[in-house]
Amino acid sequence: MSSLNLKNITEDLLDTFLKAGRRAKEISKEGIKVEIKADKSPVTNGDIEVNEILTSKIKKLTPNIAIISEETFDTNYADQHRDFWLIDPIDGTKDYIKNKDEYTLNAALISDLKPKIGIIYAPAKNRLFFSYGQNCAFEIRDEKKQILDCKKVHTKEIIGLENSGNTSEEILEIYKKNKVTKTIKMSSSLKFCILAAGEADIYAAKARAFEWDIAAGHAILEHAGGSVVDHNFKNFLYGKPGFKNLAIIAKRSEDLKK
Repeated sequence: MSSLNLKNITEDLLDTFLKAGRRAKEISKEGIKVEIKADKSPVTNGDIEVNEILTSKIKKLTPNIAIISEETFDTNYADQHRDFWLIDPIDGTKDYIKNKDEYTLNAALISDLKPKIGIIYAPAKNRLFFSYGQNCAFEIRDEKKQILDCKKVHTKEIIGLENSGNTSEEILEIYKKNKVTKTIKMSSSLKFCILAAGEADIYAAKARAFEWDIAAGHAILEHAGGSVVDHNFKNFLYGKPGFKNLAIIAKRSEDLKK
């Protein structure tokens, strides 16, 4: 893994993400076909086609690294890889089906069980986020590339991001301790990118979903200067049994006022 050029791999994938995002939007206009998976979650023809576009390119770039994708991986299968890709072709499938704009395309390269590359594209918002190392986190928006550094872009509010649905007392208590003054409900991994861009301050979640839902966002936020820890304020590794997530706290900065 040490011989890989993370910058080149990331940049080689950007056009593929743009292509996959265009196809996702085309499918949305043509008509989304929905099936229900064994775990009762929806999967669309958009998920399947985007997955194929992303994984085909990744296989060419890193043929010897395993790919763990939401749409093709059996979570009952226990693997021992320390280096692997985590792919979520469309995070926020329910939003995608409803023609909302917060769904994202995601890929993360995990090395030694830590996220080293993160790429997240929100096609409906035309925002492409990516990172490949500390202080190497960026956004391309309206064809302009800018550095992500977690610097606060709003003024007085301390903004907490919440998943759709009811927020638990545990999460509300975390926000209270961090003096959150405003909360915004947001779907998908876009939350991590909004923190990295300094547009919000904190996101906390109970243990839910799978590692491919957060790995790319974890890389981008951490490389931009933020942090992602478990509810015991400890760093954590990927490749856990079943690729299940822990409860997490993601923050733009330790001092959310600055």
